Amino acid sequence: MKWVYEKALERANQFGIGGVTYMLTMGVVKNIIPAVASTNAIVSAVCVNEAMKVLSFCSQSLNTYMMYMGSEGIHSHTFVYEQKSTCPVCTTHVHRTALSPSTTLNALLQQLCEGEFRLKSPSVTTSSKTLYMRKPAALEKATKGNLDKPLNELISSGEELTITDPVFHDTSLQLVVTFE
Repeated sequence: MKWVYEKALERANQFGIGGVTYMLTMGVVKNIIPAVASTNAIVSAVCVNEAMKVLSFCSQSLNTYMMYMGSEGIHSHTFVYEQKSTCPVCTTHVHRTALSPSTTLNALLQQLCEGEFRLKSPSVTTSSKTLYMRKPAALEKATKGNLDKPLNELISSGEELTITDPVFHDTSLQLVVTFE
């Protein structure tokens, strides 16, 4: 144990980490290290259990999740999550909305942030032009003037908009706007 403490202290000094004591090192060794080993053992056991189910067809394989709570036991609940047909992340569904031609681009962005999509900082483009981009700062500065313009000055009715947002990570939302 003394050797582990000395190595921990040496590393702490090397990287400027304060507060390393013998008692803290003992606590880490006694609590965290066994927890990692036992967690790996539990995950391995579940993997083997699922492999046996798949190979022998003896039971339905885990279709969603397994939750382990050390003090209470294992809980595994199998059911199929329903996929929302209009989910912007896991489908390629083109969303449609009808708006007044006098609706501003800023009002549309607010609707996307507060509505069903709950976007954080959307950017909007069409197939031919950029309506508004949040980043980089130079693009935001160049497109900020479009925020107060009515949509009928920026797009035509039935035109498809591509909405990107940090919420979507690697995908985008396709939105067709028609004027009422």
